[in-house]
Amino acid sequence: MKVAAEILLRLGVVVERREIVNRWQDYSWRAIAVIPNAPETEGWKPLHSGENWVQYHARTLNLELFKRETQGYKVNLSMPTPSVFVVLRPGEENGEEEVEPCLLTVCPYEAESYVESGDEIVDGVPMPPELMALLHDFVETHHIEQPFKKRKNKKAYDPSRGD
Repeated sequence: MKVAAEILLRLGVVVERREIVNRWQDYSWRAIAVIPNAPETEGWKPLHSGENWVQYHARTLNLELFKRETQGYKVNLSMPTPSVFVVLRPGEENGEEEVEPCLLTVCPYEAESYVESGDEIVDGVPMPPELMALLHDFVETHHIEQPFKKRKNKKAYDPSRGD
């Protein structure tokens, strides 16, 4: 069952392609920023370039906020630099872009699950101030502190229980 998002935001994803010296790979790819209220883009739009690098507005994605993830949002906001985590998946084999932005999250626990899979690239980019303020208000409104409950360790065999 898919839970509906409480808040839905549109963010443009800025991806950098940098030439590297590697026998198996010509470029490295990484997300470097998000753009609040970015327009849709038809294909990758070059933004800036230098001698060995190009930055693109690669895609505009939804960032969804959920009440059940407020603990993760609190952790993110308490970090020295709160982040938006961008998940990049391998792109088309024959296409120009070797990666494709596929997900945005501000929950570090969700981002960690994508890192563990090993198939995706997950980059944390600085959270824009207006998003930080909105996320702080969302947590203040929806977070319910859950008391810690220590579970009792049940032994496999306990003669006093009559097992």
